[in-house]
Amino acid sequence: MESKNFETQAIRAQMERSENNEHSAPLYLTSSFVFDTAEDMRAAFNDETNDFIYSRYTNPNVNEFVNKVAILEKAEAGVAFASGMAAIYTTFMALLKSGDHLISCSSVFGATHAIFTKYFPKLNISHSYFNTNNVSEIEKLIKPETRFIYLETPTNPAIELIDLEVVATVAKKHKLLFIVDNCFATPYLQQPINYGADLVIHSATKYMDGQGRVLGGVVVGKKELINDIYLFGRLTGPSMSPFNAWVLSKSLETLAVRMDRHCSNALFIAESLEGNSKLENVSYPFLKSHPNYTIAKKQMKQGGGILTITVKGGYEAAKKFLDKLQMIKISPNLGDVRSIVTHPASSTHCKLTEEERLRVGITPGLIRISIGLETKEDILNDILQALK
Repeated sequence: MESKNFETQAIRAQMERSENNEHSAPLYLTSSFVFDTAEDMRAAFNDETNDFIYSRYTNPNVNEFVNKVAILEKAEAGVAFASGMAAIYTTFMALLKSGDHLISCSSVFGATHAIFTKYFPKLNISHSYFNTNNVSEIEKLIKPETRFIYLETPTNPAIELIDLEVVATVAKKHKLLFIVDNCFATPYLQQPINYGADLVIHSATKYMDGQGRVLGGVVVGKKELINDIYLFGRLTGPSMSPFNAWVLSKSLETLAVRMDRHCSNALFIAESLEGNSKLENVSYPFLKSHPNYTIAKKQMKQGGGILTITVKGGYEAAKKFLDKLQMIKISPNLGDVRSIVTHPASSTHCKLTEEERLRVGITPGLIRISIGLETKEDILNDILQALK
């Protein structure tokens, strides 16, 4: 019986069983594979068969994970990498050439910004940022050499929302590729391909793993684009390990139930903190006070597990708050079963200038909170006692 329901697909969409008829997918911890004849090996290397060759190319565990993500994202194909940034960089390098131009939302992860500003100029690749809250700027930024539009939604760390359908319409009109980093939402809460995206990228390190154990990245989308990305990755080697793929595929089986809890906890915390006298602002997509609330309700199933608070008193007050937390830990990660806090201005986005940070809403008092699966009252009480 086939099902199109997310939870069932996340559990039942898996590789075929081996001759051992195992219930759970086995681990294929091997660097390479053998062939019965020289002709078999020749055919495999010439893409005449789908036989496994070398785990830098692909591996049964990696295939299972990738195929599952592609099904959940409604994509034609996919390819996995050693980390989320490896997935992002390999995608860019496979699709861009010297002289090309890309357009991105202004609020992106710090490492992505560094690629755009520090390394792409060396390759004669340029970029333009559009204001995350003003997508009408995009058309004014398009040049003859523009190759694609790239964005995050919700953005990291400002938790801004971008209307996927509107951007997809612009991309299609100008025959540009449309690439979305869907890490914060996960395929359970948002499926950008349904709104016109060509490629979707995830840091599988975050919610897909969900327990802070392994690194991983994955790109899914149109088959012909994925093939170019796969070939570049196959040559340059940022491959996902079979063990990490096995862990991540298992983790996908519980993604829906974990995200339900992340979201319900996060909404409770956001609503409880809104109006707190120690805070300038609380930002969460499903708060009615959020400026992009209508967009969030349109394209997201729930509001996600990330919220931000802005502590009155700037960096010094933010630092005191962080140091007073007892249960919640300070870490650059997110999407874990454990609640985590990060001060973006001094960590993940510290390489940006102060002007660049302020332009995308990263103020000295801004704190990103990844809400975990602990009892919601315990999370709230820890935050409240640290704010006193």
